[in-house]
Order: sequence, then structure tokens, then C-alpha cells
Amino acid sequence: MQQTGIELTLDGNDNSPLYMQIARKLGDDVRNGRYQVDQALPSERALSELLEVSRVTARKAIDQLVGQGLVVRRRGSGNYIAPRIEQPLSKLSSFSEQLQQRGYRAGSRWLRRDIVLASSDEQLSLGLAQHSKVARLERLRLADEVVMAYEVSVLPFAVVPDPLAVGDSLYAYLDRQQQLPVRALQHIRAMNATGLLAQQLEVPEGQAVLFITRVAYLESGAAVELTHSYCRSDHYDFVAEMRRTP
Repeated sequence: MQQTGIELTLDGNDNSPLYMQIARKLGDDVRNGRYQVDQALPSERALSELLEVSRVTARKAIDQLVGQGLVVRRRGSGNYIAPRIEQPLSKLSSFSEQLQQRGYRAGSRWLRRDIVLASSDEQLSLGLAQHSKVARLERLRLADEVVMAYEVSVLPFAVVPDPLAVGDSLYAYLDRQQQLPVRALQHIRAMNATGLLAQQLEVPEGQAVLFITRVAYLESGAAVELTHSYCRSDHYDFVAEMRRTP
């Protein structure tokens, strides 16, 4: 089968349900890098006609791929290979910079932009006095309109007195304010998405996500940013280069 650059041949000896065969074959090819991000998949109608299966079978196959985070549906447009980010751990960069370097369109869906009193943990992480105010920025991070992560950033009030002035890129704002961090400490661990988090990330409840805490520092050594990120594990790969020292 060939349609919009997608080739698919089913195994006649496979006795599993047809929708699973279709999903498994396409999923394997996507994971193996055979298809490019944003490449269009055949429509459910095209799949059903070319494979001589029902529309229900084709839809269930696509549903499997969407549920695995390999494919995204765009209303009125079709089904496409989902974005995936390979992020090196040795380089400090913003989410927007990472996406732009890979040819994606970065965006944010703002949930909250407020000035609040810093919590005790935020005071400790940012080196703030008790009763200090901070800007708290809560948003969904998007790549080509696909939700990649839920993110909460906290910054000293002196750095971000007007949270509404921050656009899609926090680091672009910090650069304009001459408050761009030069180093950061980052901790990564796995966790299961709770109900609300799963809803925000558009994943099944209980699915594994990557929880990342980052504290970024200025050249002076002052902490300027505390960010908690909940990243879809099916869209992120973190890469670290390691060397053996004598």
C-alpha cells in the first residue's frame, strides 16, 4: 500500500485483529524513523479502501497510534506523525529554542500568569526572603499545536514584575531584561500522570511522564528561574554524552 508516502504490507499469517496489525506495523515504522515528523498518514477512508477493511477497523488502528503518542489528529486536516524532541542534557536552552532548532513551531497555551507570595520551597530554591513575591507562569508547551509538556515557572518579582509581558519564550523575555541564565541544575524522574495532569497532557491517566525540576542561575550566581516541567515521555528523548576520565 502507498498513500501520502506511507507504505504498508500486512502479514497474511498474522491472526491478531486487523486493527492491531495495522497499528503495530505503522507504529514500528514510525519508531524506526521510516517516516518524518509531520508526514501525513492515510485517512481512515483511504486505509479502509486500500486494505479492504472497514472504516471502523481503520479508525481503531489510528486510535491506537494516537493513544501511543505516535500520531496526532488535526481537525479538518488529517492524521500526522507526532513531534519528538531529542534534548541534550549538556546544553542550557529554552523550550522554544529546542523546537526552532528542529524545525517545529513552538507555542504556549497559558493557564495562569500571576504575582503571588513565594512558597517556602520557592524561597529556598530562589534564595528569596520570607514573604517575597514571585511571578508564577503556568502553561502548556506546544510543538506544531501538539501538547508536549505542562510547565510551571517561578521567577523573582524583580525579574518579572509584569507576567503578562512574557510571550511564548520565557528566555527571550529574560534576554531582553538582561537576566538570561548561564547555567542550571536539572533533576529528572519518572512519575505517573494523575487525572488532571493526564487531561492537560492529553494522555491516559496513569501514563508515565517525565518530571523535570530546573533551577537556573545568572552569571552572578543568583537564582533567576525555578521551573517544574511535566513532559510527555512519548515525545521526549534526553541524551547525555559521557566520557571516561583517567
